[in-house]
Amino acid sequence: MAVAAGAAAACVAKGAADVNARDLARRVLGRPDAGPLQVTTPEALLEYLRDGQAPLAPSTEPAPAAAASGAGRLRVAVVVPQFRRGSGGHSTVMHLLRGLEARGHTCSVWIEDSDGTHSGRSPDDVEASFRGWFGGLSGDVHADFAAWRGADVVLATGWQTVYRVLRLDRARARGYLVQDHEPEFYGTSAERMWAEQTYALGLPAIAASPWLAGVLRERYGARADAFDLGIDHAVYAPVAGVDRRADTVVFYARAVTARRAVPLGVLALRELARRRPRLRIVLFGEARPIDAGFRHTDGGVLDGDSLAALYCEATLGMVLSLTNPSLVPTEMLACGLPVVDVASESMVATFDEDGPIALARPDPMALCSTIERLMDDDHERARRSAAGVEYARGRTWPRAAEQLETALVRWLT
Repeated sequence: MAVAAGAAAACVAKGAADVNARDLARRVLGRPDAGPLQVTTPEALLEYLRDGQAPLAPSTEPAPAAAASGAGRLRVAVVVPQFRRGSGGHSTVMHLLRGLEARGHTCSVWIEDSDGTHSGRSPDDVEASFRGWFGGLSGDVHADFAAWRGADVVLATGWQTVYRVLRLDRARARGYLVQDHEPEFYGTSAERMWAEQTYALGLPAIAASPWLAGVLRERYGARADAFDLGIDHAVYAPVAGVDRRADTVVFYARAVTARRAVPLGVLALRELARRRPRLRIVLFGEARPIDAGFRHTDGGVLDGDSLAALYCEATLGMVLSLTNPSLVPTEMLACGLPVVDVASESMVATFDEDGPIALARPDPMALCSTIERLMDDDHERARRSAAGVEYARGRTWPRAAEQLETALVRWLT
């Protein structure tokens, strides 16, 4: 009995120790006991590997001419991944779709929630959030594929959506809207491998820069055209009566997006703040405040009008683009704001080293010095401001939609 009691006590003690150890791990590692860990997988991948592509619908009529010429109208279905407020990729998709609608086409959006971001929400709630955050569309927005009825062209817009697009039936053509080299979003992983594979599955692509189209052709043998990211000039433009300050640097600090290199930018601004403690620094683009290690203003996630107002009063803007350029630098340029970015391969190819954006080595001290030099040179800032406005003038969403339309019609031939 004594032995049994001792063994029981030891088991109880061990159990208590295990509980305490788990509790300590949760508190130290910040991991609440919230049930099994959910592993994110592309939902349609196994179906695609098992059954292959769904057959394309037979073409019953010739491919239409461009709608702007008064002939032809396409039904364009676009599959987008899960979303959150402030996503530039989803904003780009909606600008393009509104441009296609203006050219006479019928568009719809279908959401592939591959990581369960929207689980527990009603379809109506998900669809309302999408429209509220990314703007209106005459066509339908669908939180799932229950109402799928086919389309002339169905378009993938992220690697997570490609396998679903390949499995959707009753489509005359399929294509791939590529906004970035998405394998670079990941370390060595299944996700990186799957993202790379999507570029070699035979979908014709249209990419968001000539540099990116070149990457798809040269690395993956893809058939790829390019379009130029547009600017909403009704929002992003110099504002009469708004005085530009001489003491303000704004930084696109979307920390949840690793390719925006926020740690690099924070180090550069930390050095800048040390050198110029009276400088006003504004961080924006992130929903949560950032502990940057220097005094700054937290702008949060701003709507277009608020961003334009910020760009029109600031002295200098900094955006860091390690892969394809984002929408932000050209929107800053459209407001007359001089911009500093990194001299990455994509930025040099897109804007040239002597173009409207000041490109610096991806080094904190180099970025800091470039900002300082421009802050001290009123003439150079004025020159870059004028050059930026002129450059931005040629980038419009109607033009981008026309480039996309040309690709869609080509895919149907």
